[in-house]
Amino acid sequence: MANPFTLGVASGEPMPDGVVLWTRLAVDPLNADPARPGGMARRAVEVRWQLAEDERFTRGLRQGTVQAQPSWAHSVHVRVAGLKPGADYFYRFRAGGELSPVGRTRTADNPAAARPVRFAVANCQRFEHGFYTAYRHLAAERPDVVFHVGDYIYESRQAASVVRPLGPVPGEVSRLHEYRLRYARYKTDPDLQAAHAAAPWVTTWDDHEVADNYRGKGDGSAAFLRRRAAAYQAYYEHQPLRVRPEGGNLQMYRRRTYGLVADFMVLDVRQHRDGSTMLGAAQEQWLLSRLGTSPVRWRVLVQPLFFARRFVPGPPPNLRPDSWDGHQAERARILGANASGLVVFSGDVHNFWAGELKADFLDPASATVGVEFVGSSITSRPPQTDGPAVLAANPHLKFFDDRRGYLSCVAGPEELRVAVRALDFVDRKGAQVRTVAEFLTKGDGLTSENTSSK
Repeated sequence: MANPFTLGVASGEPMPDGVVLWTRLAVDPLNADPARPGGMARRAVEVRWQLAEDERFTRGLRQGTVQAQPSWAHSVHVRVAGLKPGADYFYRFRAGGELSPVGRTRTADNPAAARPVRFAVANCQRFEHGFYTAYRHLAAERPDVVFHVGDYIYESRQAASVVRPLGPVPGEVSRLHEYRLRYARYKTDPDLQAAHAAAPWVTTWDDHEVADNYRGKGDGSAAFLRRRAAAYQAYYEHQPLRVRPEGGNLQMYRRRTYGLVADFMVLDVRQHRDGSTMLGAAQEQWLLSRLGTSPVRWRVLVQPLFFARRFVPGPPPNLRPDSWDGHQAERARILGANASGLVVFSGDVHNFWAGELKADFLDPASATVGVEFVGSSITSRPPQTDGPAVLAANPHLKFFDDRRGYLSCVAGPEELRVAVRALDFVDRKGAQVRTVAEFLTKGDGLTSENTSSK
């Protein structure tokens, strides 16, 4: 067999005693034949996995074999349990005589631990819009965990102006083999592979993993539900998830807890959505219960969409209906839980923002009940935005920057720090990353340090 590890390796869903290891075999990752995704024959392939406490695989070695099945595009999801909490591990795969690159992963902390958690937040990485240089820098930071808040791929046809071409399927994708090819195009990128190999990831989706601005069951047609099921399957095949899709659905909302420091509540703002709800009744009830009972310092919402009120001056709609401004009553119920240490991480809008969450957004003097940090895109181009005008119209919003990049964060027992890590260009390789703003919260609002808003 030729090298089957062309899409790299990954790990994810860290718990105190285990992680999920991922790879997908693809000897020809951009092979367009629907019957042979990744250029693989339609038969199962045995894959051996190894995990150890050191990069030479001499300490605490664990290993086993799994069958990579053609029905799941020869993707592999290995659930490893019985590990030490808050510990680094290294892993690799072997198939057909070939050895994969080595990945680093890390388990979550012991439930009683108070050690600070280092994490990154990324989103929106349209392939043809630029190079993934930001991921190379993120990988070098070796965080404990990376949260991806959506638009991992874009289903839309190739942009009119490209930095690099999409390849064999430049049109809009809607069928399983097309989604698989789109993921393969993205995951052949060496910088994205480096970021996955550097730390475990916890992902959630937004709309472009299926279709632009879709909600729930879309138009309810059989055609759309087939498309959504195909997109969900392809998403699972290319992410280190613990659960498989069933019946065209995929369980996405979940929590990942790090000791007594942080409870990361990962939300699904698409699958259960309709005109009256963003989350659906069951997910909202789960969230409100966790906000009220979680015994941690920081209650962190990890989700794609701008959470705070954002009035955009100019022609209507001044409040964007696809964001939480389109579900104000539901947002008010979440804020009304009065959860201490509430922090929201968001994405979607392709710019950096930071602000405070208010009990009444129309009353600047009302109580501050949390903070929000919005990560910019890795590559996706931003809409034309008059940042200063939006800041002036929304006193609770404190910061705007229109560069590409990611958020680098540390949550500790006393405070949570967020660094805005930005690149000046992505249309060519070689951009340096720099911290253009730093924020600190102790649970009573937002303090900025070393901030130069652009």
